[in-house]
Amino acid sequence: MSQSLKLAELVAAQLARHLTDVIICPGSRNAPLSLALLARTDIRVHSRIDERSAAFCALGMSRVQRRHVGVVVTSGTAVANTLPAMVEASYSHTPLAVISADRPERLQGTGASQTIEQQGIFGVFAQTTHISQAEDVALIGQRFCTDNAVHINVAFDLPLVDEELPSTPSDRTLRKAPTPAWVNHGQVAVDLSKNTLVIAGDEAWEVPGLEDVPTIAEPTAPAPYLPVHPAAAHIFRTEQVSANNYVVNTKAQQVIVVGHPTMHRGVLALISDPDIELVVLSRTADFTNPRGDNARLGTTVATTGEPSREWIEVCQGASRMAADAVRETLEDPELGFTGLHVAAAVGDTLAVEDTLVLGASNPVRDASLIGLPFDGVETYSPRGAAGIDGTVAQSIGVALATQSREAAEWRAPRVVALIGDVTFVYDASSLLIPEDNPRPENLTIVVANDNGGGIFEVLEQGAQALRPSFDKAFGTPHDADISALAQSYGADYREANNTQELLDILAEVKEFSAGITIVEAHTTRATRRKLNAALAAKVGS
Repeated sequence: MSQSLKLAELVAAQLARHLTDVIICPGSRNAPLSLALLARTDIRVHSRIDERSAAFCALGMSRVQRRHVGVVVTSGTAVANTLPAMVEASYSHTPLAVISADRPERLQGTGASQTIEQQGIFGVFAQTTHISQAEDVALIGQRFCTDNAVHINVAFDLPLVDEELPSTPSDRTLRKAPTPAWVNHGQVAVDLSKNTLVIAGDEAWEVPGLEDVPTIAEPTAPAPYLPVHPAAAHIFRTEQVSANNYVVNTKAQQVIVVGHPTMHRGVLALISDPDIELVVLSRTADFTNPRGDNARLGTTVATTGEPSREWIEVCQGASRMAADAVRETLEDPELGFTGLHVAAAVGDTLAVEDTLVLGASNPVRDASLIGLPFDGVETYSPRGAAGIDGTVAQSIGVALATQSREAAEWRAPRVVALIGDVTFVYDASSLLIPEDNPRPENLTIVVANDNGGGIFEVLEQGAQALRPSFDKAFGTPHDADISALAQSYGADYREANNTQELLDILAEVKEFSAGITIVEAHTTRATRRKLNAALAAKVGS
């Protein structure tokens, strides 16, 4: 047996202690490890052609499993193509492992083909563990148990393979090693008799003691018992509001941040308000804290007092007003069929035990406006670095991990992804799944197609005075044929031109879909700025 294959078998055995799934990409230098992994019975092996897509698919799987999923790539730029997924994994604290094959040290700096400096290639996002001999393999376990973003770089020399495939090893890992532990930053004392709001973002968890506190929750956070609509956030920075000839005290005295909120400017302004006490809770090394030393940091809370009935009624009233404003705005026929209408239709057709994936641009914000998070619906969105890249691949990864987890069910659990057209076109190639690989059995990808960058319509660059340069720099209309893309990758395709058509299609797909279905909703972004202005006017912001 070649020395490279012996090393590969040792590495594969170590990986099997930590991974249930690994995605391999075709290549020459990584051939020993790919073959060694395929010979094992204690690890599921998937394959993808594109390393970038493979890494994002693995990231989607690991979001569900909360365990590292591995990506095995060859040397050279193949490694660099996994960087975007590693950045998201690092910032979202999602386990992900890139296992790259490398040339031996003697070839570095000699101009050898497909040879680049791979050690340290991920910089601050992942430390490289370099493996060049059998004695180094023990280092792999330490990295998997301590880091979420893991880079294992294995140097293989010629000959890479033998004349026959490696035999099935006799050892088999039945229990996987532990994943990195959460960080405990200690306890913070909070007095809930103060007018308190919880702001729950991505990575939030149900904090004991805060169950009955009014909460503004982003879609990927747990569904709160007393939800507050994010469009009402500005109200809680105002001392008083007049309503029905009464003056109501609405100013929050205390805000408790849980996890990593990033989405709504009104919410972030609430967190940054120097007149409001700030407590920030985290279970990772990072805190979402714009106030520095003026915030108290921890992981758990020791509570005294309880929210007053008056404060709860103020929060419920403000939330109800904002939620009603959204529905009233959606009923205005002059606004046409927008991405917000699509999000409302998707939300209205979700059911308990469904899984939802949201694109990081307008879709996740629209989902928040229509009332997510929903109790009983697992929701994922790439909020770590909030990039749109790799969202189709992550949706496929989420679907694969979900159906694997629920393998005993008579039908694969339904996974719905809501994404924009730019996000879809950017990553449509991730729909390519090689033969003899597990495929999503019940994945619906809803594409809100407004032919360009709809989110920029509502930002500063969408102002009327800047319109002459808008499409060239931001709108970027592309006229991509979504139907042809779906067909070319073997996905089913449906299209809708209004809310009722979309509702009907989603209801039908919910009952009868199999595999991957692309639902294209032909929307407009021309009225999006007007829609946001109408909503803001209704809630007084």
